[in-house]
Amino acid sequence: MRCAPQLRQLLSDIQREVDGTKGRYILRQHGAAAEMTYSILSPTRIIVDHTGVPNAMRGTGAGKALILRLVEDARAEGVTITPLCPFVRAQAAKHPEWSDVFE
Repeated sequence: MRCAPQLRQLLSDIQREVDGTKGRYILRQHGAAAEMTYSILSPTRIIVDHTGVPNAMRGTGAGKALILRLVEDARAEGVTITPLCPFVRAQAAKHPEWSDVFE
């Protein structure tokens, strides 16, 4: 996936945490943290239910970086994403090139 150097740096700063059937992507910067949470339904299906970007990180590309990392990982792992989160659902609708991972 091609993206600007600043966005590529954000992607490399994102951490992924998984605990049982729950997971999240988290991006920490300057004492603030943006996150995207999901539930694991099966080895090939997840539901993204929340994306939160604090005011201190708005306009930095944090939300977009979280989604790009989600899409990269889904493609690499053969996972299909159900976007319950309104932000993720709206972004998926704007990016038909991601249709291979979103349902």
